[in-house]
Amino acid sequence: MTTPNFRPSEHLGTRIVHVGHVSLRIHRRTALVSAIAVLMIFAAILAALLTGTIPISLADLATVIGGEADARTARVVLDLRLPRAVTGVAVGAALGIAGGVFQSLSRNAIGSPDIIGFVSGAAAGAVVQITLFAGGVFAVAMSAIAGGLATAAAVYALSFRGRATGGYRLVLVGIGVGAMLSALNSLLLTRSSEDTAMMAQLWLTGSLNARTWQQALPVFIAVVVFLPLLLLSAARINALELGEDAATQLGVPAEQTRRTMMVLGVGLTAMAVAAAGPISFVALAAPHIARRLTRSPAVPLLTAGLWGSVLLVAADLASQHLPLRLAMPVGLLTGLIGGIYLLVLLARSTRL
Repeated sequence: MTTPNFRPSEHLGTRIVHVGHVSLRIHRRTALVSAIAVLMIFAAILAALLTGTIPISLADLATVIGGEADARTARVVLDLRLPRAVTGVAVGAALGIAGGVFQSLSRNAIGSPDIIGFVSGAAAGAVVQITLFAGGVFAVAMSAIAGGLATAAAVYALSFRGRATGGYRLVLVGIGVGAMLSALNSLLLTRSSEDTAMMAQLWLTGSLNARTWQQALPVFIAVVVFLPLLLLSAARINALELGEDAATQLGVPAEQTRRTMMVLGVGLTAMAVAAAGPISFVALAAPHIARRLTRSPAVPLLTAGLWGSVLLVAADLASQHLPLRLAMPVGLLTGLIGGIYLLVLLARSTRL
């Protein structure tokens, strides 16, 4: 009986596992940081299931898992709290991964989708649907996705120069387009009825309140589908960070890779916005946290996604348990934290 061709080898903290003709490179520190993030995600989900207006004990949760809970407890856990937690995990992962993609493409620490206008584009699509067509949940989600993709196409076309895009030009064009779309959103709100404007404004704050499986599953599926495609192209993304000339010499089709990465990154961003509204800070901070903790020169897409989930679920928990019962939508809390984080980042960086 022969055994599979399975040979592990190690070099400088990296473990290379050979399975047949496929080689997998695993960085020990990256694996450890990712494992810690996974444990923190499960801990945050457990806390989200147990805490709230109606307290749930571990014994009650065990009866829900075993299918023996009463209808009220089962509904609170399975229909209210679990979809909210899963939405937070999936949206945080989508934003973290997208942030890693765009920071790599732009080679800029602030090149996240919420800074360069893609979140504003998705939000504008949703606001148009709410204010002009009074669309339902599905129509708003589809409009958000369409708005994000249309914005990405506009930013790409306007930043294209010399047969290439990316870098500071992509960031600056994205900021300009995002500002215009934010102004459009404000104009639509002022021209709408009071009830419609309040509904749109509530959506624009970014929230996980009252999220159901209808919002959780699409963004979760998007992460599961898009992440492997991005990981397969990770080597090309790393080559692009070396610069246009170096990537070309390595045989990487630079512009084609950028277009593919942008479509996948915008797709994740739009799905996240469609599920929870525009949420800032997560896409900006998660890749930074992943890079600092892993100390890896590679693009930490998987790790960034995991820490994005940690950030958003933890922020959602904090938003529900603020002192003096000052509960607020998670998008407002992440915005406050993100503003402080961005100021610190700009103050400490000499490359921006």
